[in-house]
Amino acid sequence: MIRSARIATAALSSALVLGVLSPAPASAAADFYTPPTNLPAANGALVRTEPMKLAIPVPQGSGSTTLPGSATRIMYKTTDEGGDPAAVSGVYIEPSKPWTGKGARPLISFSVGTQGVGDACAPSKTLESFLVTESGKFMVGYEIPAIYNLLNDGVAMVITDYIGLGTTDRVHTYMNREDQAHAVLDAARAALRLPNTSITSASPIGLYGYSQGGGAAAAAAESAPTYAPELNLKAAYIGGPPANLFEVMKSADNTLLTGVIAWAINAITPYRPELAPHLGNLLNAKGLAYLEKSKDQCIADAILGAGGKKTSEWTNSGNVASVEVKKYPEIMKAVEDQRIGKLTPRIPVQIATGTKDDIVDHGQAKQLALDWCAKGVNVTYKPVIQLASSGGLMLTHLGPMITQLGSSKSWILDRFNGKSASSNCSTARYLP
Repeated sequence: MIRSARIATAALSSALVLGVLSPAPASAAADFYTPPTNLPAANGALVRTEPMKLAIPVPQGSGSTTLPGSATRIMYKTTDEGGDPAAVSGVYIEPSKPWTGKGARPLISFSVGTQGVGDACAPSKTLESFLVTESGKFMVGYEIPAIYNLLNDGVAMVITDYIGLGTTDRVHTYMNREDQAHAVLDAARAALRLPNTSITSASPIGLYGYSQGGGAAAAAAESAPTYAPELNLKAAYIGGPPANLFEVMKSADNTLLTGVIAWAINAITPYRPELAPHLGNLLNAKGLAYLEKSKDQCIADAILGAGGKKTSEWTNSGNVASVEVKKYPEIMKAVEDQRIGKLTPRIPVQIATGTKDDIVDHGQAKQLALDWCAKGVNVTYKPVIQLASSGGLMLTHLGPMITQLGSSKSWILDRFNGKSASSNCSTARYLP
């Protein structure tokens, strides 16, 4: 844990010293993020690549080695929930550190936590400049410490931007179960196709994410047996997962991140145009206007636009959204379609969740562990004990993302090194 904290501190300190708190450099050309008209047929096929500089180099030892390594911006093909091809951007990072564990160098397909839905919020852009101020948007690469923490042990990393986050052709489908699962798995396929890397078909692959990223990693873990059975997956670390969007709709309301509820609605409706009349009845003019406005937001925009507000301001009835959507079976079915836990991962998973998480309801994260336990999955359920909620300020949500950096890395590295994971399904229901 101490070592992980030092890496995080070094990364952020280097950002300040090197003066990378500046807009994204010109090399992040807009045309890279504009997909071509025709995409390859194969999922995970590379569309285009280019070298990319990383914002925060951290000298190691004498300074002859710099963490994290060399980066390649990528665009690859995936398939969306509607069965249509989609282009996704992202980053592959070849570590400067050697892999000293067993076997081939491992690869992690890393799924980031909530960035926003505007193209400026793409993690490939914040990895390049740490702070992005593009088109009036503001975003900080807060996931960099977690990514560098894994690179420090010689693990190759591929980070997806998700569908529509970065690419200019569509709106990001925030928390859409299938879209995120496919983007994460196809990022791993794309990384394996890149030339001149040290990963091979023998490389063990892990999934890792927290918050939105935890939901994406969880969806990928349970989708892999049918969507990407050829991948050499070994484990998935799943932190603070929004596995049940209806429960998260309740817990996120009247918090700094009330705005994410609008993002999730905008991610479901493109595939279900029949919901438009129901939303028109449910939402008032203010609510409908905010749905449209929210389609190009980063986190800061959402906090400024809806932070601390109740969704009751958006409904015709004056009830909060979680009360209103229950009146519409079609909307409830669409939300239920996004629930994670109905399929069965074939790899060990660790699920970590803060017991007083003030944004992503703890109970539904524990329920994901119990659902998978009931299916015979090797689950390590890890409740992170918290004494009190931070009341919608996100502190108890974000806390475990930081405090679990060391233990989550150790757990997934053990899987890469062939150590078996001990499930605690027999006692999980009795834990907080």
